[in-house]
Amino acid sequence: MDIPFNTRQLDELMEAESVDALLVTSKHNVQYLLGGHRFFWFDYMDAVGVSRYLPVFVYFRGAPDASCFVGNAMEGFQIENEPIWVQRIKAEAWGVRDAMNFALDAVRERLGTRARLGIEPSFLPVDALPVLEERGSYELADAEFLLERLRARKTGAELDLVEQASDRTVESILEVFGGLEPGLTKRDAVERLRIAEVERGLIFEYCLVSAGPNFNRAASDDRLEEGDVICLDSGGNYRGYIGDLARMGVLGSPDAELEDALAEVDAVQQAARSAIGAGALGRDVIAAGDARLAKSRFAERLAYVTHGMGLVSHEAPRITATGPVPYPDTDADAPLQPGMVLSVETTLWHERRGFIKLEDTVIVTDDGFRAVGDIGRGWNVCGQGAERLVSA
Repeated sequence: MDIPFNTRQLDELMEAESVDALLVTSKHNVQYLLGGHRFFWFDYMDAVGVSRYLPVFVYFRGAPDASCFVGNAMEGFQIENEPIWVQRIKAEAWGVRDAMNFALDAVRERLGTRARLGIEPSFLPVDALPVLEERGSYELADAEFLLERLRARKTGAELDLVEQASDRTVESILEVFGGLEPGLTKRDAVERLRIAEVERGLIFEYCLVSAGPNFNRAASDDRLEEGDVICLDSGGNYRGYIGDLARMGVLGSPDAELEDALAEVDAVQQAARSAIGAGALGRDVIAAGDARLAKSRFAERLAYVTHGMGLVSHEAPRITATGPVPYPDTDADAPLQPGMVLSVETTLWHERRGFIKLEDTVIVTDDGFRAVGDIGRGWNVCGQGAERLVSA
């Protein structure tokens, strides 16, 4: 089987950090490096017995054929049906210490007891550290940034999954709008969205829902009323890739005030989107949205951000340090590259009508961008039926 990632790029990234081998333990990076494999039994949880599931992918700089994958003792069933490219597989672990010992067997066999190992500190349980100390004199390096660089530019296959996730998430949202009516609750809306996403082959991850003038975005038994505006902001997961988009509905006909409010939100969106393209600096995309926001009469109640996304809802390119999720703006002064994926989102806290938001997913291309899941961006009148809304 072909190796599903750029080994030369990974080797260069490791060499720059003097990393001899990687011990990859996050589910998303293991999935990426194995070409899509994710053990179904632990898709929703990690706990097992007195420990937890810890997949470990071991990669040696300059020697991809020596890679090793350590999985759970039940994982071999799935790998038998859905083979992975790695030849050395140890699907026998039942906890953290087992998994780390098996991984270090591979390290010691090739590198001995002294090496610089790249780990993911945020995804390595503390009970794995004593095993590392017992098995050798290893220097540990933080490899999370390194692995994110590797994933920043998506392949064609990845972009197809992003598009599928986005299209199916928006279609699910529009289907739910089509059936909403006064008297239903916010909790009803979220449950209907969960079902709609699952029926489309998505894993339902979350839905932030707001209704009426209340800015609370959690599911509740608050009932929908005629005239309420409704925001559904959902993450549907398709084979590991996130479709994270937000669309607006209204119980009734949108009046001039609502049309004006959503138009201002969309104006910020379009200003940011128009700045996206291969070679554009990340900082310029942020500046474009901020500049249009500053001209709005709602400026004090608007918020805008663009962030990278893919296997993780906030990942490279990281183009701002002032967004809702804190991280450094590592890519603010770096040119965007074709295949990068961005989420563009603008929110208005309208003092009379409530929470109004659009969130779009765009793919950076050589000549600009391509938006996916790019339907239903206006006011969707609730109760008009799913088929009419989905075709809008």
